[in-house]
Amino acid sequence: MCNLDELAEALINGNADKVKELTQAALRSGIQPLDIINKGLIVGMDEVGRCFKANEFYIPEVLIAARAMHAGMDIVKPLLSEGAMESRGVVVMGTVKGDLHDIGKNLVSMMLEGAGFEVIDLGIDAHPARFVAAIKEHEPDVIGMSALLTTTMRAMETTLEALAEAGLRDKVKVIIGGAPVTQKYADEIGADGYASDASTAVDVTRALLERR
Repeated sequence: MCNLDELAEALINGNADKVKELTQAALRSGIQPLDIINKGLIVGMDEVGRCFKANEFYIPEVLIAARAMHAGMDIVKPLLSEGAMESRGVVVMGTVKGDLHDIGKNLVSMMLEGAGFEVIDLGIDAHPARFVAAIKEHEPDVIGMSALLTTTMRAMETTLEALAEAGLRDKVKVIIGGAPVTQKYADEIGADGYASDASTAVDVTRALLERR
């Protein structure tokens, strides 16, 4: 019988093959798919996030752990009945207009997925109109904007202005981040939250949704 603590440990260690093996063993032993996700995979990713924040893990380790998480999720997700897995929230992520960097955004997306959020990824160079369209289509709880260049940070403000003009600003929480971004800038443009790293982005997302 598979011990879900072992599954979490294999994920933390980034052992995708072991995660697959233990996920299949858990299913054979009768553990419900939702329990495998909540008590194994998400527990493991939460610990990865803690290690990342404590500088015990760095970006390569997090990416490897996220790959291991997806190895398990790919097995159990198709087995869930529709609506069985309650999302902790929907987050639209995008690197803002003019910016082609996506490593940080991708890392945040992986950490959010590992924490049980549904992520809609708009990719890079996301024009304000794409954020507006995504909010109308997906009705997310949060949007996350990333910028790696000081020259593209301005697009965060113009995106917020576009949301306001479309009458959508009050419908979502907005988190921003990226190398040149600061809490001061978030306050100046009226964002709801700022995250300095991927693990903090998960914490800020959770905190914003808990306060709704």
